[in-house]
Amino acid sequence: MDINAYITSGILELYVAGALSEKENEEVYALMQKHPEILQEVLEIEAAVVKLTASTSQRNNAHILKQVKKELGFKTNTTNVVSLVKPKYNWITYTGWAASVVLAFGLLWTVNQNKQLQSNIKVAETQQSLLETQIENSKKSLAEANTLITVLRDDNISRIPLAGQGNFVNTYAKVYWDKEQQRIFLDAQGLPNPPEGKVYQVWSLKLSPLTPTSLGTIDNFTADTNKIFEIKNTNNSEAFGITLEPAGGSATPTMEYLYTLGVVTTG
Repeated sequence: MDINAYITSGILELYVAGALSEKENEEVYALMQKHPEILQEVLEIEAAVVKLTASTSQRNNAHILKQVKKELGFKTNTTNVVSLVKPKYNWITYTGWAASVVLAFGLLWTVNQNKQLQSNIKVAETQQSLLETQIENSKKSLAEANTLITVLRDDNISRIPLAGQGNFVNTYAKVYWDKEQQRIFLDAQGLPNPPEGKVYQVWSLKLSPLTPTSLGTIDNFTADTNKIFEIKNTNNSEAFGITLEPAGGSATPTMEYLYTLGVVTTG
């Protein structure tokens, strides 16, 4: 793009004044990051605005009155003699110019204040949404904790330890089987996080003949801090196993990646 033409187009002045749309602001900001010349021009425009604002807010305006008298053809001394020299410029022109400057800065200040207010509102809305989410998650966590406590204290719940297998002898897990509700709670704290592109898959097993039925994959294993997962199980299971499978799971278990296995006891 022609950087010079873009700089002289006047869009940067509108950007500094806050008069562009949100999309246009994003485009200018992106170009500022990409082209140092545009960034420098924006900084210079902002500096000029600050300087002009400071000059118009000076309390001592005597020098301005003196300059205006000079431009209008009046003498600058304190004599009461009225000069008959015709003014070089119409005073209305200066009044209009001054009013335009005041109006421009007033509009600029108003736009910036509105943008700041909108930004504050968005921050407040985001914080409120985050707080509501945290409260909801806390309620959910509390409900889950109460459910787990009930399960752990129920004598009718079967507890099946799953021991590490083969190359994964140091791994372990535990299944709490709630037959009445047709569900299991899998405590998988003893399993490492799966590698990229892999997931753990839970299996219900019939032993004679060996018939595996998938209970699904644990897709949120890494993100879950408690590593306790509730899983539906409508099978008459004789054992449970956990294998490592490609993302999406497998139709049959990959036995060389059988991490844990536990048999349901009838005692």
